[in-house]
Amino acid sequence: MACEMTQPKPGTDLSLPKPTQETSVQRWQHGEIRHTQDTIAEEVAVALVYNGISHVVMMTSPNDLADFALGFSLTEGILKKPSELYSVELVPNELGIEVQMTISAQRFAELKLQRRNLTGRTGCGLCGAESLQQAIRTIEPITIQRTITDTAVQHAVRLLEQHQPMQAETGACHGAAWCNDAGEIMLLREDIGRHNALDKLIGALQGKEYDLSQGFVLISSRASYEMVQKVAAIGIGALVAVSAPTRLALKLARQANLQLIGFARPQRHVRYSPEPISDQPGHSKEDRS
Repeated sequence: MACEMTQPKPGTDLSLPKPTQETSVQRWQHGEIRHTQDTIAEEVAVALVYNGISHVVMMTSPNDLADFALGFSLTEGILKKPSELYSVELVPNELGIEVQMTISAQRFAELKLQRRNLTGRTGCGLCGAESLQQAIRTIEPITIQRTITDTAVQHAVRLLEQHQPMQAETGACHGAAWCNDAGEIMLLREDIGRHNALDKLIGALQGKEYDLSQGFVLISSRASYEMVQKVAAIGIGALVAVSAPTRLALKLARQANLQLIGFARPQRHVRYSPEPISDQPGHSKEDRS
């Protein structure tokens, strides 16, 4: 069954908020004060509701919520494939937005057994997991992939900023981009939360004609465990982050045969996974500023 997307009905009192808003500010610069306008990022509570049961509330940007719902459902293992999501309806209210989904009966039965009900903050990925087994899930190793070239990584890094309009306006948003083998950015999603931006991207990738084993994801944040887990869970072969990986993220990346690159900045980046054959003695640590 194809997924049906329903927006709020015309004429209702409430509508979806814009992802950015204008506000009056007092700006101090070089000893002078100016009264001016500033653009700030919107942050709303979004409840993901499955077959009438609220499962999780996340603080997100109120854009691309259908992509977010699908991506979160896949990376958290609630759905095994996109076709198990039958419909999505966005329902705004005074407190936030409900994303009401209809999923397959089998997946809903499994979801109820998890007994998971959590509130996730902007920077939170594993908040509220009931057990270590639930938080640290087993990931199947990636078997088909191509090595991402240094040239492609650098090309994508140079392009990232110009593909993030919300970040350019507000300075408060993360980006997650899908890049092809040449480092061209083919698709990007933004959100105030790095996990949310990645889930939005993964949701948006579904149904697109991209070979997930032959490109890579570029994120404007650190590569924490849950970011690696989300990418590896759907078979993407490489993750490039502008900041550092954590030790647990690196461990999972090597277990999953995921290419992990960190500190991706103009003119430099660091390859962490697969593990190098041998370390080269006498080299100083990377400049991490």
